[in-house]
Amino acid sequence: MIISNEMDQLIKDQEGWTRRMFEEGIRIKKLYGLDAVCDFSLGNPDTEPPETLRKALIDMLSSPEVGTHRYMSNNGYEDVRENIAEYLREVHGVPFTAGHIFMTVGCAGGLNVILKSMLNPGDEVIVPTPFFWEFKNYINNFSGVTRFVETKEDFQLDIGNIEAAITKKTRAILINSPNNPTGAVYHEESMKQLASLLNTKRELGQDIYIITDDAYKKLVYDGIQIPNIFKMYDLVLSVTSHSKDLALAGERIGYVAISPSIKDMDLLVSAMTISIRVLGFVNAPALFQRVAGKFQRTSVSIADYEKKRDVLYAILMEAGFECVKPQGAFYMFPKSPIPDELEFVRTLQQEERIMVVPGRGFGREGYFRIAYCVPMEKILKAREGFLRTGDRYYRGGK
Repeated sequence: MIISNEMDQLIKDQEGWTRRMFEEGIRIKKLYGLDAVCDFSLGNPDTEPPETLRKALIDMLSSPEVGTHRYMSNNGYEDVRENIAEYLREVHGVPFTAGHIFMTVGCAGGLNVILKSMLNPGDEVIVPTPFFWEFKNYINNFSGVTRFVETKEDFQLDIGNIEAAITKKTRAILINSPNNPTGAVYHEESMKQLASLLNTKRELGQDIYIITDDAYKKLVYDGIQIPNIFKMYDLVLSVTSHSKDLALAGERIGYVAISPSIKDMDLLVSAMTISIRVLGFVNAPALFQRVAGKFQRTSVSIADYEKKRDVLYAILMEAGFECVKPQGAFYMFPKSPIPDELEFVRTLQQEERIMVVPGRGFGREGYFRIAYCVPMEKILKAREGFLRTGDRYYRGGK
């Protein structure tokens, strides 16, 4: 067999449900026509980058500056890292410097660089569920062990479950807020409780790091503020991507922010410098490093996403679904009307040509994910299908 046994097993057991439904959507669209299918399967933003960013990109490409596209230090351009550090100083009130910033190939690249640098075989990483499925694969890449912990009914952190999952091998807790797939923003009080728990563990001689996947940190609604974890706890590594807030998903640009309170920061950066080469990334893309540095205070329209959330949520409520209203990101995670959400997802696809992703792809059966980063007309077009589905399951219709 040309592929490894490990990859063969991954293909059989862990091939992402999001990607499966996306590929199925392509088949359905070919069969019935593009306009006949409402595809909510993939979190691929439909919006375009801000016009100011596109103009800046043209100027950068036209620049006569020599060496624009050459190698740089593996952790990225110093002036770009200083621009990001300045922004983070403003936001968090913490003394970041360029040395605390490490440019990466999006959040995925950043998480893999961190885990490669920190994990010994058998080290455990706690992941609250529902979760982004690739987290498990990233941890497995470096012989780590994923310890899943259930969140509460409203998808908020259950500190009791986290405490029960901690062992002597616990190395880190991986937090994703706003969350994919639920859209939940973890409350400040629960984050303080988490910090208090981990400080207690430190007093007993165990350092446990908090790694935050902050891909959606600017996509928050209703005036909600993301808790300032850097002010609550000192062993924090924040991984940011500009795939969503600047609509640059295909450009793969992001960064790691290392808490200035981490004493072994220089040692960690040295390890990450090796890791980014060993993993084959070498460095983040030169051109989009410069873009990222200039646009830290910019984002796509949050109001547009919030409006889409409100419209879709109202449709689901009208249809009779149970759903926790998301506070961020661009995902909704309703409860399936039947226990087997995979059967429901397939029925929704076949009967109404609405494409969603079963919750088992995110570690929570009985739910399904809707990615509403699509044109508003698609959400409105799906309304009748969701209403018919509600009649079928909740009101005994045919």
